[in-house]
Amino acid sequence: MRPTPPGWPRISAALFYDDPRRAIDWLCEAFGFAIRLVVEGENGRVEHSELELGDGLIMVAGAGPEHARSGQSWRERLATPSMVGGRTTQNLCVYVDDADAHCRRARAAGAEIAVEPTTTDYGADYWSDRGYCAVDPGGHVWWFLQRLSTRGEPHGG
Repeated sequence: MRPTPPGWPRISAALFYDDPRRAIDWLCEAFGFAIRLVVEGENGRVEHSELELGDGLIMVAGAGPEHARSGQSWRERLATPSMVGGRTTQNLCVYVDDADAHCRRARAAGAEIAVEPTTTDYGADYWSDRGYCAVDPGGHVWWFLQRLSTRGEPHGG
């Protein structure tokens, strides 16, 4: 594979919120993201944003009629969890240095902690992690993990 464009990871995710500006602020406060870019449109609408956490990148924008632009029929496929009864079709996994400290920060900012910090050992041939699951105010599900051991890292595939 060719190298990625400078400053871009191989894969990134886009999340859609009812109020993307508020979501950006909350994600920075609760989860430690830093704003790399916010592109504003008409009336201050967030057209595009890029938030970084270490070498990870997410994009945040809005979904729904008020966020649609003409000629972008693909945007009709986008939804926030609130637009689909609070359900999601994906969740994010982020590695952090200290899962317990990260959980305390997220909880203090109002994150719903769906799974308290727990250590999971996948056995001698694999690895162990400590992590927790949080739900952000927009309804997106996040897993934050801290690698504890690296025996037999997964081989992929």
